[in-house]
Amino acid sequence: MAVAAGHIGHEDRLSIVDHLQELRGRLIVSLAALAVAFGLCMWQNHVLLDIVNEPLAHQTQKQVRAGAGPLGATYTVQQSARTVALQLQLVVGTLERPGSGASSRTRAALQGVSPELHQAIARLSKAPEGDKPVTLGIGEPFATTIGIALMFAFVLALPIILYELYGFLLPAFSPEQQRIANSLMLAIPLLFVAGVVFGYFVVLPAAVRFFQNFNSDQFNVLVQASQYYHFAAVILLAMGLVFQVPVAILAATRSGIVTPSQLRHNRRYAILACGAVAAFLPGDAITLLLETVPLYLLFEASLLFATIVDLRQKRRAGAEGA
Repeated sequence: MAVAAGHIGHEDRLSIVDHLQELRGRLIVSLAALAVAFGLCMWQNHVLLDIVNEPLAHQTQKQVRAGAGPLGATYTVQQSARTVALQLQLVVGTLERPGSGASSRTRAALQGVSPELHQAIARLSKAPEGDKPVTLGIGEPFATTIGIALMFAFVLALPIILYELYGFLLPAFSPEQQRIANSLMLAIPLLFVAGVVFGYFVVLPAAVRFFQNFNSDQFNVLVQASQYYHFAAVILLAMGLVFQVPVAILAATRSGIVTPSQLRHNRRYAILACGAVAAFLPGDAITLLLETVPLYLLFEASLLFATIVDLRQKRRAGAEGA
């Protein structure tokens, strides 16, 4: 007998067809949420590309101003031309003044030069260009935009997807396990977003700075769009998954696999694990420290929360026994 999705209890017995029907319904809801998020991201794709390009643009601007690479060489020539134009403007302004010794015909001719010099100086004073990734194929801008929109759509739709997955798996757990799963599932999307934000503001800029400056004297660095966006997506998704450590710790302690006391006695291994994860992520020695410290603080916060939950569970068990 079919049971409506969302009303399935732990004691209900369903056929394979009923399970498949429920799975189909939840997949349709998840795909619909993903499609709506994808449409929103495609509508605002310019904003998304600007957000992902920001760490690369900041580092590229620094390299260009320093004169590194072909873009830096072009910017150096631009600044030299601006200096010459400023000096020429000063000379023209001096000759234009009455009593400068120049003839009236010369001063009249120079009056048309000053506006052109002013416009040229304004153009030469613009910020260096070339801070966007390059594309090599005729279809790469379109394909890259689709990929970025799909990645952000997945991030936006992730809470709904996780909720549907959770609703499908929930009846398989006992009521006690369902109470544990409720507290864990609510934290997963929040921790994922926190990890993505941390990766964007800390890990990704450090990784871009490290790789763009590595042996930069030996190469003319031009960043390809598809490779950069894939690189950025891997980092952001990896940090979102790394920030699921509290969920893993709480699940392990609540299920009895390990106790908070055992975790406290093995803190040194946690420090080594955090350092190993940070070393696996791209970056230099400074970013290694910047990544290790938050990960270890995340472990300590998880341990504290698991300890509080364990104490409350022991008190509840003692009260029931009394």
